[in-house]
Amino acid sequence: MANTIVALATASGNGAINIIRLSGDEALDIAKQLLSAKNANKLELNPRYAHFCKLYYENSFIDEGLIIYFKAPFSFTGEDCVEFQIHGGFTNAQNLLMILNKLGARFARAGEFSKRACLNNKMSLEKALLINELIAAKSESARKIISKNIDGAFKELIIKTQDEIIKTLAYLETAIDYADDDLPADIFDNALQRLRENAKELESIALRSQKKRGLIDGFNLAIVGKPNVGKSSLLNALLSFNRAIVSDIAGTTRDSIEEYLNYHGHFIKLVDTAGIRQSSDIIEEMGIKRSYEAIDKADIVLFIFDGSKKCSDEENQILEYIKNSGKKYFIVINKIDLVQNNDIEGIKISALNGDIKNLETALKDYLNSYIDNELVLTNTDLISAFLKASDNIFLAIDNFYELEICAFYLNESLKNLAIFGKQNTSDDLFDAMFSNFCLGK
Repeated sequence: MANTIVALATASGNGAINIIRLSGDEALDIAKQLLSAKNANKLELNPRYAHFCKLYYENSFIDEGLIIYFKAPFSFTGEDCVEFQIHGGFTNAQNLLMILNKLGARFARAGEFSKRACLNNKMSLEKALLINELIAAKSESARKIISKNIDGAFKELIIKTQDEIIKTLAYLETAIDYADDDLPADIFDNALQRLRENAKELESIALRSQKKRGLIDGFNLAIVGKPNVGKSSLLNALLSFNRAIVSDIAGTTRDSIEEYLNYHGHFIKLVDTAGIRQSSDIIEEMGIKRSYEAIDKADIVLFIFDGSKKCSDEENQILEYIKNSGKKYFIVINKIDLVQNNDIEGIKISALNGDIKNLETALKDYLNSYIDNELVLTNTDLISAFLKASDNIFLAIDNFYELEICAFYLNESLKNLAIFGKQNTSDDLFDAMFSNFCLGK
């Protein structure tokens, strides 16, 4: 398999420029083959300089643009790299990619450039994953959290925890080697206390990060209620355009409608559900079943009541189901422009008239309550590593006075954390982690 890889580093489609990356032992030789004889006689591709060139293949003009050569190891991947900055457009990029492939470069797999950077110690795995998360960030809240971790908050914690585990291991090794000697009693007490603190901190961060996944992936918000209470009107008001059909006919919405919204710096998936009621209509019944499924999947539930009517037994049953689900919910009293007969307390709005400020404020305050200065892991692989390391430290604590067993579990916890440090891991694990990266990254 060819060692030199090539990929488009910018988004595919129309744009001002395309940036195409080459990386590998033959990157410079391949790039030089695209320079015309006229260019080649006058031009030497000096490392880290931008050269304006005309590109040719088989005596046919391709394009003109900038070429930058990065000599190993002073490049993103740690290998010889060449970047072509040419005019934008899908076909223009594809043409150059196909030519570079014919000249010996292999099309890169997703994340392969970043993988090579990690294998060549140009970037830690943790930082590569965080940069990929930053590129995919769906909201301002996600961007802030990821940027903080890239800036070093995550790395500092990893290094501190590893150092403390290594110190404890040193105590244990001393105790094993000098088992017949009298050692200070506080050595074991201090080591045990330190391990408890390490395990609890790792576990706390992982569980907190799982709870706050909505800041990264977005929050699922389900709008539920009986037919004709104004669910679709509320969806339209939140979106500021008429996405759902609104009518006085009960059961107009017969299936869930999903839309996405960037809401005060948070990413939200809005789900407008079918009205929940007893129905003999098979299609409507299927929609009602999906409404309950939407509640089960939601992070936040907006339960809408018609303020002009009394609360029904059916609505009390739905409310009880929502309460038992354990989800965060808001009771919303709609149609406040009509005579009020509803005896339920809740947030008052008029969705059809666009008067939803009270609800918007409540939603914004709740979503912002997720934001604090505590460390949040933004990647499921990082969360998994923290949980595994914590579990191994707890096992070490359980076997603390069986010194060899305790040392074994502490070494396992170090392996869990070292995956995201300078130590490299297996190709299989790398392939799995980088498979969700974009091409050219």
